[in-house]
Amino acid sequence: MKIRKDDSVIIIAGKDSGKKGKVRRVLPREDRVIVEGLNMVKRHSRAGRAARQAGIIEMEAPIQVSNVMLLCGKCGRPTRVGVRFLADGKRVRICTSCREVID
Repeated sequence: MKIRKDDSVIIIAGKDSGKKGKVRRVLPREDRVIVEGLNMVKRHSRAGRAARQAGIIEMEAPIQVSNVMLLCGKCGRPTRVGVRFLADGKRVRICTSCREVID
């Protein structure tokens, strides 16, 4: 998966399309990411022993990684992610539009 934690992404499909956010968590086994403040769902929860709050709780739901695009830090546009190997053999991600190193 080419999207990582703390990347800035834009949602390209779904109810939140066009909105930007930061990746809070990556779930590689399910090919999903959790984006901060987006794809909010409501969950009904019963009161637990002491800590858990009862009622309707809004939380972020995972979104399919194919529905988000990485925002390039240099050109600021949504981009596909390419891979390049540097001279010292290090693998880095690159922006396919402006060819700048993302990492």
